[in-house]
Amino acid sequence: MFWSLLPLAVAAPALAGVFEFAPAPQTDLNRVYRIDRSTGEVGACQFQLKEGGVGVTICFPSGEGAGPQPAGEYTLMPSRHEREGGIFRVNMRTGEMSICYVFDDKTVCTPQSK
Repeated sequence: MFWSLLPLAVAAPALAGVFEFAPAPQTDLNRVYRIDRSTGEVGACQFQLKEGGVGVTICFPSGEGAGPQPAGEYTLMPSRHEREGGIFRVNMRTGEMSICYVFDDKTVCTPQSK
């Protein structure tokens, strides 16, 4: 019976992950943004040196406007502005956009607009 199921397992396509990641466009900032592609929830993490140690990963959870949004097909779109620490959250179904950035140890986003 196992052998009869093997072609199905081999033929099944790999499913894409729920999250997408993109770096902040700012060239001297080691921050990476994360988005849940179906809910639009955004967060960010960055590396921070630790004196006498390896360093630590600092993460900034979703704050105002960065939490789950209406169901959609979301992606992250960095600008080409080398001094921009934020990133655009884009709903590919509606064309709405907002800018997300770190503020007071939280990831925040402006209201969506188009």
